[in-house]
Amino acid sequence: MSVHSEIKKVTTETLRKMKFDKEKITMLTAYDFTTAKMVDAGGVDAILIGDSAANVMAGFETTLPITLDQMIYHSQSVVRGTDRALVVADLPFGTYQSNPEKALESAVRMMKEGGAHAVKIEGGKEISKSIKKIINAGIPVMGHLGLTPQSIYKFGTYKVRAKDEAEAEKLISDAQLLEELGCFAVVLEKIPADLAKKVSESISIPTIGIGAGPDCDGQVLVYHDMVGMNKGFSPKFLRRYLDLYTEITGAVAQYVKDVKNVEFPNENESY
Repeated sequence: MSVHSEIKKVTTETLRKMKFDKEKITMLTAYDFTTAKMVDAGGVDAILIGDSAANVMAGFETTLPITLDQMIYHSQSVVRGTDRALVVADLPFGTYQSNPEKALESAVRMMKEGGAHAVKIEGGKEISKSIKKIINAGIPVMGHLGLTPQSIYKFGTYKVRAKDEAEAEKLISDAQLLEELGCFAVVLEKIPADLAKKVSESISIPTIGIGAGPDCDGQVLVYHDMVGMNKGFSPKFLRRYLDLYTEITGAVAQYVKDVKNVEFPNENESY
């Protein structure tokens, strides 16, 4: 039985306590009202409105093209469909890196217009001033280290990060800095499992892993990947719990057949 299953509303403090109590944290993405209702009803602790909406909702190759206005729209939709889960929204590329004032303005809009409960930002020391500015304004920040998709053109690949000693040491240092700055949690994406374990043990804020092994304090997956709505994306870390692509295309094909054969609508489906 989950220690926190009876909580009516998950907060940043709930996640901290879950780490302390050694209860794993669950997070999934959602980008719309209907999905948010289902994910929330399923009992996840947190919902991430990821800039991965650029990929799965709009068909872009990277997360870079999505705008703050578009992310605010997705956030509004998700918040309206959520009762229990903590709702965290990504600040998209270009809305926080350039200067702390712009970062704060972006975060305020995401909270005020989007209705999110917290924002997520990619990076460590390089963006520390922006993080500090946002947190000092009373806005909760979730960090994101390891593979940071907004920096894909810098990395040049989606391969596992921090395999060499220098990058691993920087990641640990950045994680500790994020805690010092006041972040309430940090996502660790696509890093070696032993490094993720070391990071999780070295900080008191929760770590949420994606492709970072079982020793993180929680896990996150993209909803569309987890339920099998995407066929072409099959990273090692992904577990598909359904095959909705096959189910949905099959249902559509049956609908087309029934309409063509004048089998839908029948007498009971007509007024």
